[in-house]
Amino acid sequence: MPTTQQLQDFTQQVRRDILRMVHNVNSGHPGGSLGCAEFFTCLYQEVMEYATDFTMDGINEDVFFLSNGHISPVYYSVLAHSGFFPVEELATFRKLNSRLQGHPTTHEGLPGIRIASGSLGQGMSVALGVAQAKKLNGDTKIVYTLHGDGELQEGQNWEAIMYASAKKVDNLIATIDLNGKQIDGSTDEVLPMGSIKAKFEAFGWEVLEIKKGNDIEAILTGLKKAKSLTGKGKPVCILLYTEMGNGVDFMMHTHAWHGKAPNDEQLEKALAQNPVTLGDYPL
Repeated sequence: MPTTQQLQDFTQQVRRDILRMVHNVNSGHPGGSLGCAEFFTCLYQEVMEYATDFTMDGINEDVFFLSNGHISPVYYSVLAHSGFFPVEELATFRKLNSRLQGHPTTHEGLPGIRIASGSLGQGMSVALGVAQAKKLNGDTKIVYTLHGDGELQEGQNWEAIMYASAKKVDNLIATIDLNGKQIDGSTDEVLPMGSIKAKFEAFGWEVLEIKKGNDIEAILTGLKKAKSLTGKGKPVCILLYTEMGNGVDFMMHTHAWHGKAPNDEQLEKALAQNPVTLGDYPL
């Protein structure tokens, strides 16, 4: 198992990748990607059981579905550093004919990607089908998902949330990235959702909270607890309280960096706050 320091070093390199990828094509979504860097690191470097010899079916493996696909930079970086495809390929992010499209897609055959997730609100529905297939096949592994809090304003989520508890899909752990921000402002300004915890509980889910959503040890503890709650007749929801733009001081505490790339000067400042750990991919 990696040490906490190794996981922090991994996360820091992922931050650099996110910033460099988005800057290189002057487009993409750095804010939410940075906010979930620790979560992805913990999931792929310690928690999930998977093979990098990728198959779409993921039989006898834990599988992950990113529902809020616009945070693809963090996903691609972690997949590359976890051995799914060459790290050098990150330099092709959002370019013509690249396998690393702005929103993940299965058409390009990129290892690690099992769902096209540009349209928000659909990930849980897909994950539920996979979770039920695992049950039918006697596969005891877990299905993990990640959703944005603003994404929960999409109605399809709630059909899936209702279905999951009704059908006792208890091999699913759905994490909600609670950063309180979306493209046009705070979630409370755009469409207040009240208590997401109370809503999931009302829909029959087990809910736990990770209050320090950018703290490696807190995330690992929370994911371990969530895993212990699976197989007991209820789907499991993690409310992950994160800071959008975490790790770059001028990108934090604002929604401005939801979908905006840093300029040359801003990139230099951001990278200075996150020195190289695993090595930068060549441009």
